[in-house]
This record gives sequence, structure tokens and C-alpha cells, in this order.
Amino acid sequence: MKILVTGGAGFIGSAVVRLAVSRGYEVVNLDALTYAACLDNVASVSDSPLYSFEHADIRDGAALARIFAAHKPDAVMHLAAESHVDRSIDGPGAFIETNVNGTYEMLNAARAYWVAEGRPANFRFHHISTDEVYGSLGATGQFTEETPYAPNSPYSASKAASDHLVRAWGETYGFPFVLTNCSNNYGPFHFPEKLIPVVILKALAGAPIPVYGTGENVRDWLFVEDHADALLTVLTKGDTGRTYNIGGENEASNLDLVRLICGILDEKRPGSSPYAEQITFVTDRPGHDLRYAIDPTRIRTELNWRPSVTLEQGLDKTVQWFLDNEDWWRALQERAGVGERLGKTA
Repeated sequence: MKILVTGGAGFIGSAVVRLAVSRGYEVVNLDALTYAACLDNVASVSDSPLYSFEHADIRDGAALARIFAAHKPDAVMHLAAESHVDRSIDGPGAFIETNVNGTYEMLNAARAYWVAEGRPANFRFHHISTDEVYGSLGATGQFTEETPYAPNSPYSASKAASDHLVRAWGETYGFPFVLTNCSNNYGPFHFPEKLIPVVILKALAGAPIPVYGTGENVRDWLFVEDHADALLTVLTKGDTGRTYNIGGENEASNLDLVRLICGILDEKRPGSSPYAEQITFVTDRPGHDLRYAIDPTRIRTELNWRPSVTLEQGLDKTVQWFLDNEDWWRALQERAGVGERLGKTA
């Protein structure tokens, strides 16, 4: 199988690229190399004869048509997206351009290619999305694949729109797709503006560790390498036209998560005082969803998939990776907006 992966130099996309190549799939990595992308993320497979790279923007229909014609993929895994909620508050336009218009251009190009190739039965378009499209939960309950959409941030609204476009192309044109909505990812190569890398790097720098509000917001945490495995499972085994929610089965409040990371750092790189003493509560994010939680019954029962690591195991791996890869994250800290508090304009 030859897979066209969009956003393959990003956090989740690069995990998919690395895993797919290791399993013998031919991979074409299409990435615009915007601020959160890093080709070092795929350096381990860049010399493989199974890997090729295309520097292109998913909003560029002509470039997409050329890439489809040149590479003739058997499947698309569409991960390219703007994804940082705080940035979406300050600049929602970029999220509409990339996540909505970019997905539209991808669907147009993929459908045109599929039709030109005679509508091959084995072709499919896998759209990778987020559980944030479902909105916010209270203290109980979980998101299922039938949960109504209720996005609360410009980011989640743009992803909800892209999900709807994919479904519409399936219903209107018979275009073969699968769709996945995942919980919060973490792990190696996590861009240093997201919560877990921020905690690790602020702690190591001896700086205040910011926690929004009271830290009571709850997320279900999914180790990125588990997510990549789930995505390839859905791509190869999922039913066309079906949605699968992918969760880590690891719920934790933000405050408990931060304390876990601090405890791991205390063991791996002890300082003069416990890192938890650096925790500082800051003004909450506007429209901050209280809780996300995924009901993974469908992917577990239909595709026999579930995560392989606990939150504690995954955090231990993640902290160790950041300790071992300082050159990687220091270079990214120089990029625009990294290390700043964003999302305050509301």
C-alpha cells in the first residue's frame, strides 16, 4: 500500500509516517512546513526507499493534483491542520483557511484522482479529527460516535466543519472515507507550545509552571505511538463510511497531570526542591471546555484495538525523551509564539 500522509512533519503525522514505514508501507509525506512542522521528526526514515517528501500546501489545488498524479497513492491519511486552541483564539482565520478550505481542496483533489483511476475499490480517504468537535462534558459521561457536535473554540469549530465536508463527500459523491476523532495526544516530538512539553520545559528551566484556572479541566490522554497504531488499524480494517473514536483510556485533571510530570522529573533529574513547587495558577483560557472523555467501545469491539500504555508509562517515556533530546526542543523554542501565553484576546 502507498499512503499519502498530509502533515507528516507534524507531531501526530510524523508518528504515523515513522510507524507506516517501519511496517513496510510506502509513504508520501506532504507538508507545508509551517511553524509547528519539523523534518527532524522523520529523520529516522528519511533515507528509506519507502519514504518520499512533497513540500506543498493543502490549500493549493494545482499542487495537490500534481502530487496525486505523480505518486498514485492507494490511500490518504489527512492530518494536516492548525491545532493549537490558544492560537485559534488569537487568529481564527488561519484555522478556517487550513482546516476547512484545505480539507475542501484535499477532497476535491482526492476525488478527482479516484474518479480518473476508475474508482478503485481499495482506495480510501482517512480524515483524522479530534474529540473537541463534541464540545464539553460534565463530571460524568463519555463521547460516542453518535454524540452531537457542539464545538466551543475556533479550532474545534474548524475541525467540525472539515468532518462535515468529508461526510458530505461520502454521501453526495460516494467517496470512500473513514473518519477518526481522537483524545489529547502526547509523547515524543510533541511541539513545545502544548501542555505536557510546556510543563516539562518550564520545570527544567526553573520557571513558573502555568496551570489554567484551578486545574480541574479533565482530558483523556492518548500516547501518540498508540494513536498512530490505531490510525493504521482503522485505515486497513475499518468499514468505509464509518467513524471511530480513539481514546487513551487515561483520564486525568490538568493539575493531576502536572503533578505526575513533576514527580517523574523529581526522580529523573532532581532539583534543589520538588518541581511541583513551581506550579502557578493563571487566568483560565476563554471558553475552556471542562472535560473530554471517549467511549472506545466501537474500535475495541469492531477492530480489536486498545491502547498499550498507561498514562504513567507514557509520561515516563515522554519525559525521558525530552531529557534526551534537548537539541530538538531548544531549536523549536525560537519559533514565533512558543513560550508565550497566547489566546488572551477574547
